Amino acid sequence: MALEVAIMLKLRNLTTSSSRQLALVSLLDWYELEEELLLVMERPMPSEDLFVYLDEHEGCLNEEEAKIILKQLVEATIQLQDANIFHRDIKVENVLIKSSSEGPQAYLIDFGLSCFDRGRKFALLRGTRDHVPPEFYRLKKYTAGPTTVWQLGVLLFEILHNKMFKTISFLTNKLKINKRLSKNCQDLMTKCLKEQPKERPTLEELLSHPWFS
Repeated sequence: MALEVAIMLKLRNLTTSSSRQLALVSLLDWYELEEELLLVMERPMPSEDLFVYLDEHEGCLNEEEAKIILKQLVEATIQLQDANIFHRDIKVENVLIKSSSEGPQAYLIDFGLSCFDRGRKFALLRGTRDHVPPEFYRLKKYTAGPTTVWQLGVLLFEILHNKMFKTISFLTNKLKINKRLSKNCQDLMTKCLKEQPKERPTLEELLSHPWFS
């Protein structure tokens, strides 16, 4: 069985067994063809990816809307972590936003680069090169938890700054966190984007940050 199918089947069990809405799309069916694998995925309606959603909102969101979206994604990544699943490519293009009267509902999509995490260090780079965590440049290795927190910080940066994030630009101070954001928001983003992976919060610590209260 293809790894992506195995991961999506495990995610389907997560979403069906959970008592609350998770920010994860479900696999409805799959077909193995001669040279292709066809996945039939859930499509929340109406929805669009976060990249398009940002474009329709002049490139960035206000803090309150960003908070709603990021909190849902942090909760989803905790569920993935508990299932030993490492997405590896969390970014605005891989998040669907369903609009409703209750506010935006986020869904994490595209598990094509994901894998099962057994607590190991990864040496093969997968995901978006501009968003690579700093430790890969230094050590050519990265781990699931700190990388996921880094990617969530990158996503938050992009939805609040109307700028494309590049790790090298951030590390050389060519990209800086906007001082007009609230102190709690700046603090959360700064912690997610710490150069040293050990200095980043865990996903559980991230969820309990004052910015979300």
